[in-house]
Amino acid sequence: MQYSSYLLEWLGLWLSIFLLFNIINPIPIAATTRMKLPPNVTVPAIFGFGDSIIDPGNNNNLNTLSKSNFPPYGKDFMGGIPTGRFSNGRIPTDFIAEMLSIKQSVGAYLDPSISPQDLLTGVSFASGGSGYDPLTSTISSVLSLSEQLEYLKEYKARVREMVGEERTEYIMKNSMFLVVAGSVDIAISYFDIPIRRNMYDVDGYASFLANSSSSFVQDLYELGARRIGVFSTLPIGCLPSQRTLAGGISRKCVENYNNLAQVFKSKLAIKLDSLSNSLRDAKLVYIDFYTTLLDMIQHPLNYGFEQVTRGCCGTGLIEVAESCNKFDTVCSDDTKYLFWDSYHPTERGYELLSTTLLNKYINGFF
Repeated sequence: MQYSSYLLEWLGLWLSIFLLFNIINPIPIAATTRMKLPPNVTVPAIFGFGDSIIDPGNNNNLNTLSKSNFPPYGKDFMGGIPTGRFSNGRIPTDFIAEMLSIKQSVGAYLDPSISPQDLLTGVSFASGGSGYDPLTSTISSVLSLSEQLEYLKEYKARVREMVGEERTEYIMKNSMFLVVAGSVDIAISYFDIPIRRNMYDVDGYASFLANSSSSFVQDLYELGARRIGVFSTLPIGCLPSQRTLAGGISRKCVENYNNLAQVFKSKLAIKLDSLSNSLRDAKLVYIDFYTTLLDMIQHPLNYGFEQVTRGCCGTGLIEVAESCNKFDTVCSDDTKYLFWDSYHPTERGYELLSTTLLNKYINGFF
């Protein structure tokens, strides 16, 4: 009896410590929680445009180094398949589609095995290495945003043949269109090569990107999209690769990279607000990706992460795409890492980002 009494006291003590710890550092909500939409609101499909953050494999058959359809990419994806997603598992469009009760994953439009049902519930046209600046996709040999728009036109024609004009327009009007671009523009087209720096100062290039984003949103609108979410860039200077390349021996966040990202996100927010007033019945949502990811980097323990300055693949300092491959070892527990490679978040990182952002901005789409 005395032994049982001591055991109960110890269990009570440890339970108290556990509860106290999780009040201070709450365990994040699982992203698979379904969102409750307003009455009489439906979201039949989700579409993605932009860069590698939401590219599920459109680059697989392109002649580019910007690919990830090989191990260890996709090791935690359904079936452990390297689909071309730039992560160990699912990416934001996948999680958002599941939270909206559409489907578990959003496939690549250029996947030759894409099914009719997948077409009707949404696909991604995004291409890793792309950006608002046409120079960016040229450097990476990937799909430009204008090419992604052409594929959307082709998509509409295919769907129109399947379900008719009225249903096609319904899908376009009520679905969610997500645009994620700008980070590669800053990292490569502005800071890695001198062409754009010789043409624009920081403010000028940020305006150039914001104007390009605005034009792209208007093009989506002209094709029938009405619910459009546009993400700001990542805090590009704090990504592991940029810390390694430009952060000095201590690998600090690169301030001039982040400064350009911040100037751009301010101009982007203003542009979208202006467009909201001019595009009839459009729901344009500015999504602050920068601030949410930066908070994870600055306060990792609040999100359950132990490592935020290195990726899980290889050394975590520079490996990305072709340099993160089957010859690299990976970390023992990728759920403790915010980044999978030196540029892209882990599945767990994307899960928390998607949950946080959708909860914050979902009402703006309706």
